[in-house]
Amino acid sequence: LAKLDTIKDDVIWWSAGADTPQLLADGEVVMGSTFNGRLFALIEEQNQPVSMLWDGQIYDLDGWIIPTGLSPERQARALDYVKFATDTQRLADQSKWISYGPTRASSAALVDKHAELGIDMAPHMPTDPANSKNTFLMNYAFWADYKDDIETKFQAWLAK
Repeated sequence: LAKLDTIKDDVIWWSAGADTPQLLADGEVVMGSTFNGRLFALIEEQNQPVSMLWDGQIYDLDGWIIPTGLSPERQARALDYVKFATDTQRLADQSKWISYGPTRASSAALVDKHAELGIDMAPHMPTDPANSKNTFLMNYAFWADYKDDIETKFQAWLAK
């Protein structure tokens, strides 16, 4: 945290997804981290003069879990839902509304235009080849082992 000591007075911390886009739009900050879908809205829907830097992006994953011990009927319904939610075309169709990249490689080629703006969505996807040359996956094992300790130290540092 010693390096952060050198910039602490110049940092504005955010706690909600809407914070960084609003801070950028208001001119309170010159750079920040945020969810790419929020920044897409700021750039394309609100026409704000900001841009996305994709180099070094961190990507994070979610997953579906079907618990053991379900009745055969409930297990079948759960599996049907997972198949529905991860369908190639369905994942590509999500990009018509928000610039979160589809999680299936088979969906990428199906990404089309924004439903209301009519603009090509592929260049706005973190998964687009031009945007994903230098990415890294969130290190889940590290955060599982050290999150509580780091959070405690960080909160103590913030309080100084």
